[in-house]
Amino acid sequence: MDDKLEAIKEHLAARYEHLEESKRLGFTVGTTKRFFEIEGLDLGGLLALELFTTIIPLILLGYSWASDFNANLSFADFMIKWMDLRGESAEQVQGLFGDSGDLRSTWTFLGIAGFLFWGIPMSAQVAKTYARAFRRERWPFWTEVWRGSVWFAMLLVSYILGLVVQRNLGIFGGARFWNVFAWIPSFVLWSVSPLILVRNGTNGWRHMAWCGLAGVVLDLFGVRFTLKVVFPGLLDGWVSFGPIGVAMAIMTTCTVIAALWVITACLGAVLWERNAPADTVIESQATGPRASSIPRV
Repeated sequence: MDDKLEAIKEHLAARYEHLEESKRLGFTVGTTKRFFEIEGLDLGGLLALELFTTIIPLILLGYSWASDFNANLSFADFMIKWMDLRGESAEQVQGLFGDSGDLRSTWTFLGIAGFLFWGIPMSAQVAKTYARAFRRERWPFWTEVWRGSVWFAMLLVSYILGLVVQRNLGIFGGARFWNVFAWIPSFVLWSVSPLILVRNGTNGWRHMAWCGLAGVVLDLFGVRFTLKVVFPGLLDGWVSFGPIGVAMAIMTTCTVIAALWVITACLGAVLWERNAPADTVIESQATGPRASSIPRV
C-alpha cells in the first residue's frame, strides 16, 4: 500500500512539473505543439468536409428565407458585394448560385431537418477536438451526440444573433463601434464550448473566458481574413476552372476555417491551463489519457 501511495505521489509530482514546464512555453508555441499533438490537421480536414456539407447549405437556406424566396435575389449578389468581387471572379460566383426562389421547395421540415441532422457528426467531431485539446476522455457516444447537438444549435444561434445585432445597432451611427457588440454571441459560444463538450468542463469555469477570448480573436482576425482575402485570392487564381474553381475555393476556405476552429480549441485549452489553479487542471485531467498510468490503490 505504501509503495502504491508513493508511486501516486511521484506521478502527480511529475504531472505538476510537466504542467509548469508547459506554462513556461510561449502561448503561441504551446498552442502549436498542442495542435500537432492532437493531430489537428486530420481533425481539421474531417471537420472541413462536414462544414462544407452542413453550414454552407444552411446559410443558403437562411438567406433565401430572409429574402422571402425572392426570385430576383441570389446569395451570389450578397457574396459579390460583401467580398468586393469584380470581373471574372464575380461572374463565376454569379453563375454558381441560383436565385433564392429555387430553394423554396427545400424549405420544408424534412429538408431543414436533413441538414440539421447532418450537423450531428460535425458537432461530434468538434467534441472530439475539444476532448483532445483539453486532454480529457470523450463522452460516451449518445452523451456526445446530445451535447454536440446543443453546441451545434448554439453555433447557429450565435451566428444569427451576431448578424442581427450588427444590423440593428448600426442605426445609432458609428457602425464600426457598435460592431463590437456583435461579437458578444461569439464570445459566449466559445466560452461555454468546453463546459458542454468536455468531461469535467465545469471545473475552473471562471477561467473559461480565456476560451471565449481566443474564439473571438480568431473569428475576428482569422475567419474575417480568410473570407475577405484568402477566398477572393483563390477565386482569382482558379477562375479559369469555371464553376468547379468556385467550388474548390469554397472547400479550401472551409478547410482554413475548420483549422481555425481546431486552433481555437487548442489556444483556449492552453490559456485555461495557464490561468486556472494547478490543482484544478490536474484534477480535471484525472480521467484523461495522461492519467491512465496512475497506480490504483
